[in-house]
Amino acid sequence: MSEYINNREFRQKTLKELIMELHNGKSVEEVKERFGKLIEGVSATEISAMENELIKEGMPVSEVQRLCDVHAAVFKGSIEEIHMPQNQEDKPGHPVFTFKAENRALERLIRKSIKPNLEVFVSEDSKENRIKLFESITKLWEIDKHYLRKENLLFPYMEKYGITAPPKVMWGVDDEIRNSIKEINTLLDNYDGKKEEVAEKLEAAVNRVEEMIFKEENILFPMVLDTLNEDEWLKIAKESGELGYCLYEPKQEWKPVRVNVEEKVKTQGEEPIEKGYHIFETGILSGEEIEAMLNIMPVDMTFVDKEGTVKYFSQGKERIFPRTKAVIGRQVQNCHPPASVHIVEQIVADLKSGKKDKEDFWIRMGDRFVLIRYFAVRDKNGEFLGTLEFTQDIAPIQGITGEKRLVSEE
Repeated sequence: MSEYINNREFRQKTLKELIMELHNGKSVEEVKERFGKLIEGVSATEISAMENELIKEGMPVSEVQRLCDVHAAVFKGSIEEIHMPQNQEDKPGHPVFTFKAENRALERLIRKSIKPNLEVFVSEDSKENRIKLFESITKLWEIDKHYLRKENLLFPYMEKYGITAPPKVMWGVDDEIRNSIKEINTLLDNYDGKKEEVAEKLEAAVNRVEEMIFKEENILFPMVLDTLNEDEWLKIAKESGELGYCLYEPKQEWKPVRVNVEEKVKTQGEEPIEKGYHIFETGILSGEEIEAMLNIMPVDMTFVDKEGTVKYFSQGKERIFPRTKAVIGRQVQNCHPPASVHIVEQIVADLKSGKKDKEDFWIRMGDRFVLIRYFAVRDKNGEFLGTLEFTQDIAPIQGITGEKRLVSEE
């Protein structure tokens, strides 16, 4: 463990040195070899974490932004080895599928319209050729919708997970690209014969757009696919239409695979009881009473059956971890960020096999001190029925001192 910490500290120090070298005038080519050796075997997520630490230490975002081009230059040779493709992004309607489809449309626009029209304009800057080029650049401005969705839907979730450096850096580059497109439109709209200036600025803008496409697909998208869970992708997919799309319209809605738990219960020979009474060894309760009792408890409870399907969660007034009804019928692995799925799978495997009966974790979340407990649920014969996740903010309990023997006045 100490070796890992020392390696990380060394990388952090070297990363800072590389940024300062770029600041002092070194080129991407001069720095990329050293950067490549530094991050060998390191995931994009860890690189972003190191950059985030530099910003927390006080380094300006604009300085860290200098590494963007170095990222792209280095990853072009090895990115496929670092980021394996994710199956969910290949499904039409998934936000990442849509982002990539838009990138393909942007590439086609650049290849089939902007570059040919620019070449014709440079050879003869007639009014007709200028109008055609202007129309191409107007279509390129659709990229604003692509960036808006990225900035307003992806970035907030990244920041929620503590990934703050990449959003800040990338947002800055997005704005620079936007400003470049606006400037070119203005130059063409108020054309004064400086076609070399138009060509130079447009070629630079197109290069930046293409570089951003590369950075999104080889750095940003793998990072968010490793971090966000399925519920979060669903929310992003549903909210995307409000901000609009860029040169591509999703043709179908993305729907994660889920199990109809009521049908599943029926096929197992049981009939779900909605408002009837349930007879227990120690009493009798109606479905309404059971649900009210579970929801009034100051804890979050989620039950996953023996096959890994989420069947139930309580709806207390102040949930610690948000849940939506869309989670019912889904596999438990899909309800957690991919980076933590292996932990969830290990817990369930240990409980199911009988190796453990429970597993506890505790974490700080602002003013809360959250205790997360996993219990193996078994029948009278010891057969595994499923897993109960039991989450509670124990900070108020830890704060209890002395004795309380009287009824509160309020």
